[in-house]
Amino acid sequence: MSDACPPSSCSTCPSAPREGLERLGVRIDQWDCVIALAGNPNTGKSTVFNSLTGLRQHTGNWPGKTIARAEGGFSYQGKRYKIVDLPGTYSLRSASPDETVAREFILFGQPDVSVIVADASSLERNLNLVLQVLQITDKAVLCLNLMDEARANNLVIDARRLSADLGIPVVPCAARRGEGIDKLLAEIHAVATGAVVCKPRRLQLDVPGLREALPLIVERLKKTFPALAHPDWIALRLLEGDRSIADLVRNGRIGTLAGDHAATANTGSESAANSPAADNPEGVSIVETALHMRWKLPSNYRDRLTEAIYAESSRIVSRSVARKGASRRVDLQNKLDALLTGPWTGFPIMGLAFAVVLWITISGANYPSELLNTLLLGKIYPFLHDLAHAHLWPWLAGLLIDGVYLAAAWVISVMLPPMAIFFPLFTILEDFGYLPRVAFNLDRLFQRVGAHGKQSLTMAMGYGCNAAGIIAARVIDSPRERLIAIITNNFAICNGRWPAQILIATIFLGALAPAALAGVTATLAVFLIAVLGFALTLLTSWALSRTVLRGEASTFSLELPPYRPPNILRTLYTSLIDRTLFVLWRAIVFAAPAGAVIWLVANVTIGGTSLAGWIVGGLDPLAWFIGLNGVILLAYIIAIPANEIVIPTVLMLTVLLTGHVVPGSEAGVIFETDNASVKTLLTQGGWTLLTGINLMLFSLCHNPCSTTIYTIYKETRSAKWTALATFMPIAIGVALCSLVAFVWRMAAG
Repeated sequence: MSDACPPSSCSTCPSAPREGLERLGVRIDQWDCVIALAGNPNTGKSTVFNSLTGLRQHTGNWPGKTIARAEGGFSYQGKRYKIVDLPGTYSLRSASPDETVAREFILFGQPDVSVIVADASSLERNLNLVLQVLQITDKAVLCLNLMDEARANNLVIDARRLSADLGIPVVPCAARRGEGIDKLLAEIHAVATGAVVCKPRRLQLDVPGLREALPLIVERLKKTFPALAHPDWIALRLLEGDRSIADLVRNGRIGTLAGDHAATANTGSESAANSPAADNPEGVSIVETALHMRWKLPSNYRDRLTEAIYAESSRIVSRSVARKGASRRVDLQNKLDALLTGPWTGFPIMGLAFAVVLWITISGANYPSELLNTLLLGKIYPFLHDLAHAHLWPWLAGLLIDGVYLAAAWVISVMLPPMAIFFPLFTILEDFGYLPRVAFNLDRLFQRVGAHGKQSLTMAMGYGCNAAGIIAARVIDSPRERLIAIITNNFAICNGRWPAQILIATIFLGALAPAALAGVTATLAVFLIAVLGFALTLLTSWALSRTVLRGEASTFSLELPPYRPPNILRTLYTSLIDRTLFVLWRAIVFAAPAGAVIWLVANVTIGGTSLAGWIVGGLDPLAWFIGLNGVILLAYIIAIPANEIVIPTVLMLTVLLTGHVVPGSEAGVIFETDNASVKTLLTQGGWTLLTGINLMLFSLCHNPCSTTIYTIYKETRSAKWTALATFMPIAIGVALCSLVAFVWRMAAG
């Protein structure tokens, strides 16, 4: 294999046209070659990316995980490769955000190699995208991933025959096991350096009228945009009525993306070419011509194109794939699907699975929380307290130890145990492939309220982090339905709010039941709050879709991936490192300055009363009306940067304002139901059972954290929708808590 780099094959060659990649935001100055990684959702594309780069991008067993491109790099045979993981997509023929990112990168960026990842166990369906990609690139490698699953399904694939039919190298892989990765690297290198010359299969479309229309449009595109790659594909999209491509041609931006400076000049200036309102006269004429000629094509022209692609995929698969015997694995998956998605069994199993996860989390968090409390508050805190007060000014010692350290220690002891249990369990369900089944079960409900079925996926992401759930809404094509998903995502309880729910349910509601049933009672309470959050998601989605966001719910296809045994090591890494420790560190970063603020407002006095006392006193009347207290409202104000610090803030403010410390509470057990230290502390601060219940409700319905608010604005680019997403939950929370408080007090007489 030669390492020689022929002219224009890599970015190191001065003649190589690299402007397209730079315009798409890819820095290429440190890299010899750029690789695009494309493929259907749920084909193991992110796993291939991780195997090639050594990075740890999370790989979940459900469609739509990658909704923005990820970048990494590796070295091979003395060359430096940059690899860009494009969003998973089923087609390049429509204009959803993920499809637009994928096709514009391949078409206009002209990467040195396009690696297409396909699911070997569902090859015919995956070849639809493969054939489309081969229409817009001359350098490609097919990574036939999940070969282990194909073998488990008794499928035999002739990779050589498939390679000959497609005209590109085909590499069988099982990326999770590292199988075939070395061969894939070698083929990427060979194609990038020119040692292997691809001859991609081009579709032959026999449609009446197309032979006359296509050459005319192609010729005019070449004349107007000389640098445009694959004008025949652009012409097909224009004749098909692709609005996004038509807009690019109409305003001349397609020439800018292709690096055609002459075409840019036609619009008057480069900035005009980038402006949606700046029309290119010749581009407008081409679009109008395509529109006129489109009416001369058969009415089922688009359907015939689709049929041609699928027919070609079927012919290729029939020659290269064979099944030997029946597959027990397929039969088992069908039986599982019948159980997990059945009309009578799907919802009960879904609720049971969620309840079991919560019960394991609540029950399992007791002992590690006790250990952390004993270590951080019972041993380290007294040592640091005495040391600081012996060597520092009293105010500085109080600020650092009683403020900053105490807040951080409480965050760790309160948050780390439940997150370290909840996230691995959630990740196991995700990797197993159960979350898409949950989305399938919930799809009909979201459709009925005028929302998009994929909102169930964004809601599931919100249970980990609302900001991540809002970004995940990019998988929804409809702008109206995407807004509904963004605005309502806050009703999915994020990781920062789980500890508060678990703590209050344990010490207030769990304590009402016999000791043997305390864990079950607390679990049921948290489960009902989560169900209420889902109900509010549906209710607000329904209200939005019939008021400020009117419209019909769109349809979509949801792929149910095969069940896969979770990779335990990867699950632990993803859940503990990528999620638990990341979230915990963010909480500590916010908790430390919040601890300083708490200490200051509790120790800075005005007229003999602390600043916190004045604020709490001012908030108490409103707080009483909604069944809470001023300390809780002040804690939520301080905790706007991060939900994770609400409970530590409440505990610290209660201690500092009441001056009440239960003997031994420094080493108390926050999550253990038979230990009354925390409950006694809160009761001393005026808490009742009503306060605990309404705190759980308000924790569900309050404003998003600052990170989520910022993410909402970045995704919507609208102050109006950001304000609605921020203040609507607060209004609902105040109304709900007020109603509960009113009924509670009326019942109490």
